[in-house]
Amino acid sequence: MVTSPPWLNTVESVTRKAMSTQRHGEAKGKVRIEIVRVYDDPGHQGDYRALVDRLWPRGIKKSELLMDEWAKDLAPSSVLRTWYGHDPKRFATFARRYRRELAVDPVAQRVDRLRQIAVVRQLILLTATRDLEHSGATVLREVIAGLTQ
Repeated sequence: MVTSPPWLNTVESVTRKAMSTQRHGEAKGKVRIEIVRVYDDPGHQGDYRALVDRLWPRGIKKSELLMDEWAKDLAPSSVLRTWYGHDPKRFATFARRYRRELAVDPVAQRVDRLRQIAVVRQLILLTATRDLEHSGATVLREVIAGLTQ
């Protein structure tokens, strides 16, 4: 099991402050989320880096990938991923179904945790997917950012 880094203890207080700020009509805390292919990854330090694929990327050694967590439980279910097959014509339906999966606990709690991290630090979603525009990582980024539910 992945343990939380020490700085994560401050996330709750930062989140409470951001929520309080929102209630008082001030600017919402911005989330900073980027999607990066594991094969193109420069490995910046200081970012929070989460691999969001259910399967480990081919040709990458676990010891070589710089990441803070492997969030495979946030990836689309195997059934949904297999049905989608990265067919761009199915992306709208895939995205809708995947959003439904992300809205159910305990997955929704993990999404919220990444949202809290993204308020404090740059969040990098790592994926092996070639077509980032039509990927689960894109849908996940939108949900974390609160752009869709």
